[in-house]
Amino acid sequence: MLRAAIIFFVLALLGILFGATGFAGISMDIGKALLGVFLVLAVISFVISLISGKRPSGTLP
Repeated sequence: MLRAAIIFFVLALLGILFGATGFAGISMDIGKALLGVFLVLAVISFVISLISGKRPSGTLP
C-alpha cells in the first residue's frame, strides 16, 4: 500500500512537470488517501502488538 502511494505521488509530480494539472491533482489525492490508510493500519497493528505482547515472527531473541 505504501508502494502504491509513492507511485501515485511520483505520477502526480510527472503530471505537474508535463502540465497535466487535473491528472496531477487526482493522483495526489489518491496518494494522500492511500498514505492515510497505510498510516492508520500501521498504528492499529502497532497498538495490537503492544496489547498482545507478541513479537513479530521475523525478530531475533
